[in-house]
Amino acid sequence: MISAKSYAAQTPETDLAPWDFERREVGPHDIQFDILYCGVCHSDLHQIKNDWFPGIFPMVPGHEIVGRVVKVGDHVKNFKVGDLAGTGCMVDSCQVCENCKQDLEQYCLEGNTQTYNSMERDGSRPTYGGYSNTIVVREEFVLHISEDVDLAATAPLLCAGITTYSPLRHWGVGKGHKLAVLGLGGLGHMGVKFGVAFGAEVTVLSTSANKEEDAKKLGAHHFVITKDAEQMKAAAGTFDFILDTVSAEHDMDAYLKLLRTNGVMMCVGVPSKPYSIQPFSLLGGRKSVAGSGIGGIKETQEMLDFCAANNIVSDIEMIDIKDITAAYERMVKGDVRYRFVIDMATL
Repeated sequence: MISAKSYAAQTPETDLAPWDFERREVGPHDIQFDILYCGVCHSDLHQIKNDWFPGIFPMVPGHEIVGRVVKVGDHVKNFKVGDLAGTGCMVDSCQVCENCKQDLEQYCLEGNTQTYNSMERDGSRPTYGGYSNTIVVREEFVLHISEDVDLAATAPLLCAGITTYSPLRHWGVGKGHKLAVLGLGGLGHMGVKFGVAFGAEVTVLSTSANKEEDAKKLGAHHFVITKDAEQMKAAAGTFDFILDTVSAEHDMDAYLKLLRTNGVMMCVGVPSKPYSIQPFSLLGGRKSVAGSGIGGIKETQEMLDFCAANNIVSDIEMIDIKDITAAYERMVKGDVRYRFVIDMATL
């Protein structure tokens, strides 16, 4: 077994604190890489607090992981010691079902194995995430990271990046489309960057008037303050797509009014309570509400390569791991521009 250090939650009621544990040895198809940076996702807090489902404790969060390879198994073909590597939200799947064979491992019909708060495929032990110093992952679920990028700012692409990239690609958002990005946080700011890069006319929808300057700096063409009834009225029926990144409760009907006929609301945020939608909000314009969850490994690598080629990274604030509880408190208040990333050298 491999000795590892981490910050973990022992229960939903306790703050994260140092915790030592053991990872499996490197098998013939495995890669071990030492973690240099790990992004902080709102879902880390949701899972620690059991907001979605009962968790597995102790829990080591973190699924926006980048680092450098220190060991490879005998059958590993595409990585060598010294390479930069990354791992996102999943570390395994059945790899043989219909979806896996279509490079949609995130929708594995047997359920993918999450990077943390999940069980290994053989049921032998829980998975532990990136708030740690090292990790062991099957080669098929390790991503190549360019040596030419800002490594810390690339870490959030493994979740916030692919979570917004995938639906925009799937629904073909691009030139000639009007895209609204609802919420300008860790997900939303990446949605703006991708929407602009794909050629869409991008509007940010936000309750926070003080984010307008940031939205424009990110490339957004327009900004709508959603608390302003007149601005919302003027925006009614104008968007082909809305990328909904909000993880708090919000009025879905109010935003569906902003879609054109045949418009699509792509939901990637995960509120802790179910959506409430009036049927006529959909019927009056043949509108759709759709969901999307991260991306497959092939698409995630495509996204990373696209970002490297187009100089796209996340806007981040680096923190020491000892400050993670304070970072969570700020994240809940929306007080981060736009993603915390942990410098794992501080572990």
